[in-house]
Amino acid sequence: MILVHAVLGKNIKSAMENNLDKRVFLIEERNKKVEADKAWETSWLRRILLAIFTYLAVALYLRSIEISQPWLNAIVPAAGFMISTLTMPIFKKIWLKYFYNN
Repeated sequence: MILVHAVLGKNIKSAMENNLDKRVFLIEERNKKVEADKAWETSWLRRILLAIFTYLAVALYLRSIEISQPWLNAIVPAAGFMISTLTMPIFKKIWLKYFYNN
């Protein structure tokens, strides 16, 4: 009986260690993904691409509704978007400091 208990105890311990290893591995993989997503969200390439796409979308819309100088007039919304993305980290810090209760 003692031998059976010892063998079962080792098997259970081994299974728990395997489960723990699996959970740690999954957490580490999730953290890698979160870090990559964060790097993309804060990258200059993303901001520039969004500004370009905003500019093109607005310019094409202005052209389709026959506004004069659509390519020139589309600069303002694209620039406004770019400025807003540059100032968001500042407002985030303020919000975290004064409003977020964790």
